[in-house]
Amino acid sequence: MLIEFSVANFRSFRERQTFQMTAAPRLGKKENAFSPDVAGEKLPQLLKVGAIYGGNASGKTNFIKALGVIFRLAKLRPDAKARNLPVEPFRFDTSLANEPSTFEVHFLRDGIRYQFNVGATRERIVHEALRAFPRGKETLLYTRNYLQAADEYVFGESFEGEVGVRDVWRRLTGPQSLFISQAVANSSEDLRQLRTPHSWLSSGAFVLDDGPKQLGVLAEVQTDDSWSEDMSDSWNEGMSTYLQDIDVPVTNIRWEASESKKGRRAILTHRTRLGEADFELSEESNGTRNLIGFWTLWNVLIGAAGKSPEKFGLIIVDELDASLHPEIVEHLVSRHISSDSTTQLIFTTHDTHLMSTRLLRRDQLWVADRNSDGATRLTSIHSYEGREGEDVEKRYFEGRYRGLPVRRRG
Repeated sequence: MLIEFSVANFRSFRERQTFQMTAAPRLGKKENAFSPDVAGEKLPQLLKVGAIYGGNASGKTNFIKALGVIFRLAKLRPDAKARNLPVEPFRFDTSLANEPSTFEVHFLRDGIRYQFNVGATRERIVHEALRAFPRGKETLLYTRNYLQAADEYVFGESFEGEVGVRDVWRRLTGPQSLFISQAVANSSEDLRQLRTPHSWLSSGAFVLDDGPKQLGVLAEVQTDDSWSEDMSDSWNEGMSTYLQDIDVPVTNIRWEASESKKGRRAILTHRTRLGEADFELSEESNGTRNLIGFWTLWNVLIGAAGKSPEKFGLIIVDELDASLHPEIVEHLVSRHISSDSTTQLIFTTHDTHLMSTRLLRRDQLWVADRNSDGATRLTSIHSYEGREGEDVEKRYFEGRYRGLPVRRRG
């Protein structure tokens, strides 16, 4: 579960900007938040949904990419060839060109709060630190800093693993690898101290930083032969019911062997007053494909989280509203909020309809905009004065929260 995320010197982000999924006190819509299960520590409630608005080129997509960096770094494996790490400094300030992009995330895993920091250039990891907060008490696990052409480590008093084992992990950690990833990959199953937070960093989130394209790809995930007949039947029934609920007239989905490629092809039956007709998935509109992709992602992750509540904690989508009607976007978000799952959804959107419906609380609405230096600022609408029941959409278009494109006259 995500508590807070910060980024600096990355793409359009110059100064440190912080995004929070903590719920503000004394706001309504209690179903939009949940109480985290943390032993011995009283934390604020966490939000189920966070929506980010802003004009084109305001930095919304860059924020989604920033969120994805930590997860991508945690999955990297050693490579004999040098590669560019997935970071890029803020270009308009030449003094930052050789400085690292920095990221900090606070999250929960197995009832414990963690703080993970990483700083990186395209060439190497220059800083890495992990802290745990068992029963609310801060405990340093380790820090790594690149100083004078070498990595220097400091281990906390409670850090598990003998000195000899730590030395092995250090030697195995290359300049473009995270120490936590190498330690987990080369440790026994009984060493859990790093394995638990690493499981969240490497697989606790599903990031779609090219939302429309990736949702379309997800729509075809069921065409793989690895899916059993029972899984396909369950997916078919759930998917067709879902599409009919939002007025897409698909009454049946079936699978046929593909003549042109390995695997299967999906055939969707549409029903109208004049009769029925079959369409291949590739013939469906972008909006329908995006809907199928989102439902597949949501259903799989929510279902997996129901069996193992801590397995998946976060779905991150850029441009969730691409090719979708505003009322359908509202339906998707509403359905997620009303579910029993604690999986969190973060997305960017231009769809201000969500503001006018009052489906989301003020602390769930964020705005990205760029200042005169070209740097992105990220601000919660709740940080502005206002009443809970006010017309947020109207105030947004009045420019109260910034985040609107500036149009030149003439």
